Amino acid sequence: MKEMTAREVESYLMKKEPLNIIDVRGVDEVAEGKIPGALNIPLGLLEFRMHELDKSKDYIIVCRSGARSGRATQFLSERGYQVTNMVGGMIAWNGEVA
Repeated sequence: MKEMTAREVESYLMKKEPLNIIDVRGVDEVAEGKIPGALNIPLGLLEFRMHELDKSKDYIIVCRSGARSGRATQFLSERGYQVTNMVGGMIAWNGEVA
């Protein structure tokens, strides 16, 4: 499984690099703050909404601590998506939140 730290993600955002970030936390968790530009698809809905994702794009998967995003990364990877887990999740995030 490919992994990236929160600091690496923040560095890409600061350089204005285009990123596709999927936040798999629940709606109530995301309401407390998310990485700007992240798309919220709760883990429990991922199987039903993965058709919204483009297999030709790279995605960074985020959750609170990195556990749910790890499961989502594995699930999507097994189905042919290009995904990277952000280890440490939002707990490790020190950047801007929306």
